[in-house]
Amino acid sequence: MKQFKRTTVTSALPYANGPVHIGHLAGVYVPADIYVRYLRLKGEEVLFVGGSDEHGVPITIKAKKEGVTPQDIVDRYHGIIKKSFEDFGITFDIYSRTTSQTHKELASDIFKTIEAKGGFVEKTSEQYFDESAQQFLADRYITGKCPHCGNENAYGDQCEACGTSLSPTDLINPKSAISGAVPVMRETKHWYLPLDQHEAWLRQWILEDHKEWKPNVYGQCKSWLDMGLQPRAVSRDLDWGIPVPVTGAEGKVLYVWFDAPIGYISNTKELLPDTWEKWWKDEDTRLLHFIGKDNIVFHCIVFPAMLKAEGSYILPDNVPANEFLNLEGDKISTSRNWAVWLHEYLEDFPGKQDVLRYVLTANAPETKDNDFTWKDFQARNNNELVAILGNFINRVLVLTNKYFNGEIPDRNRFTSYHKDVMYGVYASKFELEKSLSEFKFRDALKQVMDIARIGNKFLQDQAPWKIWGHDNDQVATDINVCLEISAILAIVMQPFLPFTSRKLSKLLNLDVYNKWFSFGIDKDFQSSNIIWARNTVEDFGKLDYNKTLLKVGGYINAPELLFEKIEDETIAAQVQKLLDTKLANEAAAYKPSPVKENVAFDDFMKMDIRVATVLDCQKVPKADKLLQFRLADGMEERTILSGIAQYYPNPEELIGTQVCFIANFEPRKLRGVMSEGMILSAEDADGKLVLIRPSVKVTNGVEVK
Repeated sequence: MKQFKRTTVTSALPYANGPVHIGHLAGVYVPADIYVRYLRLKGEEVLFVGGSDEHGVPITIKAKKEGVTPQDIVDRYHGIIKKSFEDFGITFDIYSRTTSQTHKELASDIFKTIEAKGGFVEKTSEQYFDESAQQFLADRYITGKCPHCGNENAYGDQCEACGTSLSPTDLINPKSAISGAVPVMRETKHWYLPLDQHEAWLRQWILEDHKEWKPNVYGQCKSWLDMGLQPRAVSRDLDWGIPVPVTGAEGKVLYVWFDAPIGYISNTKELLPDTWEKWWKDEDTRLLHFIGKDNIVFHCIVFPAMLKAEGSYILPDNVPANEFLNLEGDKISTSRNWAVWLHEYLEDFPGKQDVLRYVLTANAPETKDNDFTWKDFQARNNNELVAILGNFINRVLVLTNKYFNGEIPDRNRFTSYHKDVMYGVYASKFELEKSLSEFKFRDALKQVMDIARIGNKFLQDQAPWKIWGHDNDQVATDINVCLEISAILAIVMQPFLPFTSRKLSKLLNLDVYNKWFSFGIDKDFQSSNIIWARNTVEDFGKLDYNKTLLKVGGYINAPELLFEKIEDETIAAQVQKLLDTKLANEAAAYKPSPVKENVAFDDFMKMDIRVATVLDCQKVPKADKLLQFRLADGMEERTILSGIAQYYPNPEELIGTQVCFIANFEPRKLRGVMSEGMILSAEDADGKLVLIRPSVKVTNGVEVK
């Protein structure tokens, strides 16, 4: 395997039309940050590039809805997104944006270079045009009826009701989302990247030269290549974006998929105007893209084809893409507000960035979609961070202060048993590094916790509190070993739990922390986050089985808890917040059925609606949907069957309640039982049937008027 001098790491550019949520963090940004921090700890030369994707149709749609400019939208969300990343310790060397002047110039230059080499083809095609607004319509500006599910508000690229991908011509009764007018087809010219001409080398480069890529990445690329690549438009008719920089392209901008990935390069150029090329054009530089599965094709096939067509750039060495993270069994959706937003998380869980980083890494969707639940979040915090990692550290610090007044004791009784314990620690450290090098972040985090487990078991087995006063040299040695394991944990946890790592380093008075203190890091940790990550003194390579990190005779600080339990009521509040969101979505999406034809008052008066008390209620045998009610209607008892069994799984709970029923409904026999009326219920937005009942108890047999 080739040895590289440096590494360029990019993470997918989040779209600047909304804040970021836990799905973004789990799929892209925490894994990228872990890997970058790991390389920095090893002393390697690495550049971490991020930024906001700020062009495209969704931004113009949001701007129109709010009555502001697209620039207003991206300015607002760029700031929110950038702060969220800073708050969670994502250590970008630069986080910029695709509306910068540097980006506009570089994207234009790359287009012109490819164009000059004959790397594009020009094609004329028909596209929907809004004659009222006098503009061509992007797919998202066309709405109509979905041919698959009948949703009347499907977009020209996708029906959000059934999830089917569409093209504008698939829609039934299409109309312009701008003016409401019926669009017409009109010819327009665009530039295309002929991916079919790149297929041969892409097939060799991916399928033969990069078999080490993750199975989900390799498999998706193979599927696309096996289907055959087609030319892809690099321009579109729109007024928000980078103008196509050639004559005859007035009113056209670079398609956002072409424009956005160039942002990695332009952001690097913005940061390092004199040396940016070594990070993108030097064959001794390794290029890595951290993305979600929806961007695999763009980063493994389309962007490499662009770079190859330009001719002077390196291609990615690996694209460790993750799958999607779901939320409480449902797909995360920004439009439905079904998400845990990072800025809201910190309002509800202040100071608990590392808890979320831990849970998202432990449950990372590395090879398949995974699910985030608040119960799992609570369990991992309480049963792992608190009970294993935090418990070990706290016990060690408390015992050191209790028996040695906070002074680090000597290890005069360091035996082969202690060596075996430390060997186990360093074996876990080795496996941790191996996992990180293979982008297996869940496995790597497990090794961190295994080191804590080793420490816990050692401390419990040795039980120094039992022999204190009888064999203090043994206690001193055991506590020294526990402190050393704690120091190792402070270092190896840094890529995963940077805030906790820093806190533990301070508690232990590690040299690494003392070096930092002179830089004033304590005054403003956020702004110095990158410095802390890059310049940690005791790096992975210097963790040595035969050496110690803590100096005998040094002092630790007073114990502080690293983590605290999260109570049931806190989790219940988060679950309720999501439930409220789901109910609000259902209510907003619900459209009552059309009102039926008018009926005469005399016809309505023929219906005899009364109130009765339920004397008995049970399921009808061999009839999954039917419940059999026995009612007291004020005059006699009557039996009514109702098809609501699936909505009332415990029918006995209805006994003693009151219901409304039609008393003069013609009796009919169902499943051998004569049903003498009809019980009234309402159909909720989600299709659930709910019994109609009086709000207070009334006399049986009274009429409903």
